[in-house]
Amino acid sequence: MNVARLGRTGLNVSRICLGTMNFGPETSEADAHLIMDRALDAGISFFDTANVYGWGENKGKTERIIGTWLAQGGGRRERIVLATKVYGAMYDGPNGGRLSAVHIRRACEDSLRRLQTDRIDLYQMHHVDRDTPWDEIWQAMEGLIAQGKVIYVGSSNFAAWNIAQGNETAARRSMLGLVSEQSLYHLGARTVELEVVPACRAYGVGILPWSPLGGGLLGGALKKASEGRRASERIRKAIEKHRPQLEAYELLCAEMREKPADVAIAWLLHRPGVTAPIVGPRTMEQLNDAIHAETIRLGDEVMKKLDAIWPGPGGQAPEAYAW
Repeated sequence: MNVARLGRTGLNVSRICLGTMNFGPETSEADAHLIMDRALDAGISFFDTANVYGWGENKGKTERIIGTWLAQGGGRRERIVLATKVYGAMYDGPNGGRLSAVHIRRACEDSLRRLQTDRIDLYQMHHVDRDTPWDEIWQAMEGLIAQGKVIYVGSSNFAAWNIAQGNETAARRSMLGLVSEQSLYHLGARTVELEVVPACRAYGVGILPWSPLGGGLLGGALKKASEGRRASERIRKAIEKHRPQLEAYELLCAEMREKPADVAIAWLLHRPGVTAPIVGPRTMEQLNDAIHAETIRLGDEVMKKLDAIWPGPGGQAPEAYAW
């Protein structure tokens, strides 16, 4: 498994990030432990989670599963870069979520307990909070960094101007600022190429695409549907909407003798500014496919064909829509 620096930092992370959102809701604790062991053995050293994963009454369950895995020892904690998130409501009351200093500090302490670790390597804001001043957010993060509980700070689902505002405010406080951004980014969702990707590249912010398979659409959905496999209503509607593109895409993948899911991940690994796509396997087979995807090399001709099937917004703003 190759590694890359996370944005402008000196931190090296694997080019595939193990997403853990399915641990608990879809994958048992025992199977999740096996998947994490396999990932580590394959060289995946970058694990991502969030305090709300587990969802509903089980919020925090995913972090607890990771915590019991880390508690087994064997150098597990030292061998991974551990990322989690803060924003979602975890408690009742007016300050149970979002990015107030009160919630950030409380949420961090709770995540550390669930994860059974003394530090979070990458603490990410799960969404922008337009009601909390940046100086308040950075003051809270400064305190956690000074205590050694947080090493780096990242964002998720931020607009380009949020990234710029956050990093400019951090610079005035002599802080490193945001070093990563998790964005919805895949072949069928390329809006971030307008402004988010250029902003991240300008500020040295590593891009961590989430949902690299478009919720399953790019994972061979058309072929699976033709074989009679059950699909959610959302996927069925998406298939009908994108049928011509899916037909061309899956035919191209077949000609390459690669699985559509692997090609989708490989495409992201070839995109400028991308550090590591976040893959969220439910099973060991899905993890093994993602590991293989990192070895696929796409030539210029294939990249052009993929761009023709799944066209982006036309480049970055403003040239994408103006002279």
